[in-house]
Amino acid sequence: MKKLFLLFISAVLITPCIAQETKASSKTKKEERKLRISAIAKQEEEGVIKHKKHTAFGLKLTTDGYGGFLEIARAQSVKRSLLFQLDIAERKHPKEEKTQYFSQFAFPTSPIIFGKLNFFYPVKIGVQQQFLLGNKGNKNGVSITGNFGGGLIAGLLRPYQIEVQTDSSVAYIKYDGNDTAQTFLNPAGYIRGPGLGKGWNQLKVTPGLYVKTALRFDFGKYNELVNAAEVGLTTEFYSKKIPQMVFNKEKQFFFSAYVCILFGKRK
Repeated sequence: MKKLFLLFISAVLITPCIAQETKASSKTKKEERKLRISAIAKQEEEGVIKHKKHTAFGLKLTTDGYGGFLEIARAQSVKRSLLFQLDIAERKHPKEEKTQYFSQFAFPTSPIIFGKLNFFYPVKIGVQQQFLLGNKGNKNGVSITGNFGGGLIAGLLRPYQIEVQTDSSVAYIKYDGNDTAQTFLNPAGYIRGPGLGKGWNQLKVTPGLYVKTALRFDFGKYNELVNAAEVGLTTEFYSKKIPQMVFNKEKQFFFSAYVCILFGKRK
């Protein structure tokens, strides 16, 4: 009992001390952070590059799809940087519409996009020049940069395959304009739409070029973390026309707008 009593008294006496030390430590860290931010702001105003590179991941919504990208940046000066980007997206045709069909057994199938020919995945690798347009993140916490650049595209086309019931069997088919055309465009035989694993062994690649321009609003300028929003425009040109939907005009030239968010780390 005496030991338990002594332990209890010790705990009562020590706990306030620990809490006080923790509070003091937290206060010290906040003060150190303020001093570091002020030092970084002063260095950038004097033309000293504090952060020489960053790595960031982005998620974006476009006017015709969605995607994500990886970015690695290298500072050239306080006001200029080079951005190296790998961008992967899925582009959808404006006429795409998912429809719930019923099979001949009267149960609903998974949604099918009538007349869709291919999934279209533009994979881009390129370089952008970034220019600082608005500084003074030490006052409002936001910097504004303008980005312009471009690069190469590999347009990946994965056949849109649907499972259908024919007179003799059940099979996954794609539109080929000949033997399967009538069956592919006949909803009465539909069983289900394409799975994630279908069509990859028949992947086709169409090369192209792209140009992109954007405005970026960085809310973490003086932090070690990148927290930014970006809006921009992208123009793409492919070596040949891209088949996306049956009975619709195929295009080589694509123009889209996008908005994205970025997260990353500076060094």
